[in-house]
Amino acid sequence: MHLSTPLDYAGDPRSAADAVRALEEAGLDTVWVAEAYGFDAPSLMGYLAARTERIAIGSAIMNIYSRTPTAIGQTAAGLDSLSGGRTILGLGASGPQVIEGWHGMPYEQPVARMREVVDIVRRVLRREVIEHHGLIDLPLPEGVGTGLGKPLKLLNHPHRAAVPIYIASLGRKSVAATAEYADGWIPTMFVPERMHRIWGDSLAAGNAKRSSDLAPLQIVAGGLVAIGEDVKDRLDLARPMFALYIGGMGAREKNFYNDLVSELGWEKEAREIQDLYLSGKKKEAEAAVPRSLLEATNLVGPESYVQERIAAYAEAGVTNLQITDATGDPVGTVRKLREMVDQ
Repeated sequence: MHLSTPLDYAGDPRSAADAVRALEEAGLDTVWVAEAYGFDAPSLMGYLAARTERIAIGSAIMNIYSRTPTAIGQTAAGLDSLSGGRTILGLGASGPQVIEGWHGMPYEQPVARMREVVDIVRRVLRREVIEHHGLIDLPLPEGVGTGLGKPLKLLNHPHRAAVPIYIASLGRKSVAATAEYADGWIPTMFVPERMHRIWGDSLAAGNAKRSSDLAPLQIVAGGLVAIGEDVKDRLDLARPMFALYIGGMGAREKNFYNDLVSELGWEKEAREIQDLYLSGKKKEAEAAVPRSLLEATNLVGPESYVQERIAAYAEAGVTNLQITDATGDPVGTVRKLREMVDQ
């Protein structure tokens, strides 16, 4: 099992990047760089490539609407070259609030668009001449624009002809598609014991169509980590994020995270969190996040308990344990977990 950690996309990127070198030396395998509507991910990923030697550097996530598929392919090729083949391209559809509110793009047909984007990106990396007609038209069809567009291929020769593509997906159709053609899957609010109940059929359907040319699907999941006898209070550090996602990451009628938590078994609590958050009562929304949900989605407790949680993630198929230190000693946490997962 690999170990990874996300960088705080709301924090100071230089300080966060400065810490990654020490985490690399402690045994961390992958660092994930978010974007949302903060700083762009590729800038920090390039900086990390220059500051590190071994660690894989992934976007988690770049959305598939605000950049053209060929621009995403160019970015993946450039980052992979700079890092010497250490790039993971994490993609996602994001949601209407960000795509339409921040980027001014219609949030349309995310599952179909993702499939086309991934296909085009892979062809860009193989230096194929790009011609594609579907939801996305390359070049533009006759009668649109000047009519002067022509099929092109990437000028540079990529470091690798294939960069691993991981997809952040939650809905059943998108998870099935992810299992069919992506290299990896990045779920969120992941409860190992309930994974098969929510996504088992989707993963099975996608894997049944998976090409033999692809390696087995990698799964990235995890949560806060604090190892000790009296550390349960560290779970409270996750409350603001859970309240934001369950309550405010989307409109009342379209919030993927709220739907997921409801499906996981906390429907009443999800509705209460959303009501509080959307009425401006953010602290009350944080307090309403159930302790049982926090315990199920994080790894906080005595060493024997955390070891049991690691085993539960492994049993659920997780190959990359994504951790966020909740102790104030991220290097120490990575070293300890490195020992535990290597046992």
